[in-house]
Amino acid sequence: MDKKVFIFDLDGVIVDTAKYHYLAWKNLANELSFDFSKNQNEQLKGVSRVRSLEILLDIGKINLSEDQKQKLLTKKNKEYLEYVNRMTADEILPGINELLNFLDQKNIKYALGSASKNAPLILKKVGLFNRFTAIVDGNDVSKAKPDPEVFLIAAKKLKKDPVDCIVIEDALAGIQAANNAKMISVGIGDENILKDADFILNNTNELTIDFAEKLIEK
Repeated sequence: MDKKVFIFDLDGVIVDTAKYHYLAWKNLANELSFDFSKNQNEQLKGVSRVRSLEILLDIGKINLSEDQKQKLLTKKNKEYLEYVNRMTADEILPGINELLNFLDQKNIKYALGSASKNAPLILKKVGLFNRFTAIVDGNDVSKAKPDPEVFLIAAKKLKKDPVDCIVIEDALAGIQAANNAKMISVGIGDENILKDADFILNNTNELTIDFAEKLIEK
């Protein structure tokens, strides 16, 4: 049997940087004189930085020039990076270290497939950068999820066929990207949102070694 490999999303799977994105977007919205709720923030999950700003401006009913948009993107990213630079290994989500240790013991390769251009920095901050066989981030892709590009590049770097890849995701766009790549999709979060996933778990605590073994044997 051909050995399976794993591809992890970053935000909401390895670490919860979504809270820092939300704070930075919320502060930006407040500066533009409108509020931005956690519920509205769900719309930004798994989408690019540029598209996130467009959604935010639509919510605030604000029209800006491309130059103004670029300034806001730079400002938001600067604030987000200030949060990121204070991150430590304590922010790795429950169950992830144990799962990575298990995969290492079994000599099963794993990659990161994230839309975030800050993924390498975040992994370095939490001490996981050198654990991954391959890291594919926002700098490596031209098409955002649900396009499967990010995961197909990761599969190529892992030297595996897409059907032998198991994707761990927390966003609908990420699940759709995994499905579009013909990979096994595991959703972390709300089953009503992630209903297209092959498997759905409430949180990373449920990414147990038993569960991983069942996936590998499929």
